[in-house]
This record gives sequence, structure tokens and C-alpha cells, in this order.
Amino acid sequence: MPEETPYARLTPDLVLDAITACGPWPDGRLLALNSYENRVWQVGLEDGAPVIVKFYRPHRWSDAAILEEHAFAQELADAELPVVAPLRFAGRTLLHHDGFRYALSPRHGGRAPSLESADQLEWLGRLIARMHSVGARSTFAHRGRIDRDTLIVQPMRAVLASSLLPASLHERYRQAAERLDRLVAARFDAVGTVRTLRLHGDCHPGNVLWTDAGPHFVDLDDARMGPAVQDLWMLAHDERAMEALVEGYASMRDFDYTELALIPALRAMRQVHYGGWIAARWHDPAFPQAFPFAGEPRWWEQHITDLHEQADELE
Repeated sequence: MPEETPYARLTPDLVLDAITACGPWPDGRLLALNSYENRVWQVGLEDGAPVIVKFYRPHRWSDAAILEEHAFAQELADAELPVVAPLRFAGRTLLHHDGFRYALSPRHGGRAPSLESADQLEWLGRLIARMHSVGARSTFAHRGRIDRDTLIVQPMRAVLASSLLPASLHERYRQAAERLDRLVAARFDAVGTVRTLRLHGDCHPGNVLWTDAGPHFVDLDDARMGPAVQDLWMLAHDERAMEALVEGYASMRDFDYTELALIPALRAMRQVHYGGWIAARWHDPAFPQAFPFAGEPRWWEQHITDLHEQADELE
């Protein structure tokens, strides 16, 4: 399967065939959900509630890494945490059909959280602390870490190798990314050794759904080892919100307050990764359609400016 167009053969008929192959009988209703890294569909069933099917991007994760994600989700669910775990078919959660790897999970609806509410932020903080108590029980062997190589070095190489970055901006981009990398390394050195654990990894508001019963988390696709603050900072839009999250967290689990000094570094790493992610995936037809701005030189000029601003904050 060509890596440039990994989902070219993933037609609606193939999606329905994959569902049928593992047992359930679809009723023909398909709804494509918002996902770029993978392909995700809501599928109606003849004799039950709709399910969510996720087709994993080829070559991104090994089977062992995906199974670690599934096992972590199940471990959290077994601990009575509101996390959606994959369904099992003949004892398996990772399924294969016509060259694709996929998994099914129950559909859980919800609305976006109100991140202006101190009460909801404290609730999220308590919930994340409970997740981390489970995450600290063991380590990932196959899913990697929140580190500079993954979030700066590799994305920087992808950008420099991409035709998206105008040749006239190559050196400016390289200088900005390398400057940021040095300052991120210095910040981690200054903070010193921090405890790492299994994380959600991509805990932004889009991966939290709220119902009358409270919040639940979806999409552990970016679960990795890292510091606890990684699962907090993306939910906080200002210092007051961060204080509410940490207050809720600390009421359930010890929080290392020195990790707060890592937030500018983690934010900078995510900024570099974002540009590299788009560059690395540009051959996937979904990306130019979803991120047309990345095809314009002015966006890369602004991206370089943003990297320097992040570096200034770290300095």
C-alpha cells in the first residue's frame, strides 16, 4: 500500500465488509468522523447501538504498540474510569481486514467541556489524577516517550525534507527550530529528573466529552510515557485554569509542582511537531484539503516567527 495515499482503498464498502468480518451486521449507515491521522467512522448496526471503527494509519504504530494502547484503555476502564476501551472479538481487539488494521469501540456521545468553569476544571484534574494512578502502575515498552527526538528532531527533519517549506526559508526555519531545541533541552536540564508515567498524551479539549454524568476521555492514540503535567497543560487556557486543574489533581494524587516549569517547553515541542506532522502527511489527500494554509509561504514565515516567540519565552 503506497504510504503517500494510505487510505486510497478504504471505501465505504470495505468499511462495512470489515465490520461484518468480525461478527456484527451493519445496517448500512456510515458517518465519517473528524480524524486525520487515522480514519474513524460511526457505523450503525442491525441489532444494537452504533459502534465506532478506527482504521489505523499504516506504518505509524507497530501491532505491539497498538495492543499496549488497547491494554491501557482496558486497564483504565477496569478501574472504573470513564475511558472508552475497544471491543473484543474472539478475544482480539486489534483486527485485520484486506491489509488494514482496525478496532471497534462503543459509541459514547457528549459535548465539549466548559473550560471557563473552575468546577469542571477541578473535576478534570481529579479524573486525570485517577488515570495517572493507574498509569503509574507499569510502563509502556513499545509506545515511546514525550521527548525532543519525537517532538522536535523528527518533525524538523520532515519539514526540511518537504517541498512545502520554500527554499528561501530553509535556513531561517533551521535556525529557529535548532534554537528552540537547545532551549527546550536547557529547560528540561534545569528542572531535573521528573517522574514519568503512562499518559493519555494528547489531552486537549477535543478528546474530552462531557455528559450529565460527567466527563469521559476518548482517543488514546498518542499515549506515551511522560511527565504528569503533559496531560494538564493543554486543558488550561490561562494560569487560573491551570490552578484549578492542579487543585483537583492534587486532591487525589501528589503533584510535583516543579513540572509546571516544563509547560513552555512542552508547548514549544508541540508547536514544532505540528508543522512537522503536516509536512510528513502532506501526500495524504486529506491534509491539503484540511490544512490548505500550509501550502502558502506566508504560513511558514509565521510559523518561524511563532517558534522564535516560543524560544523567547523559554529564554
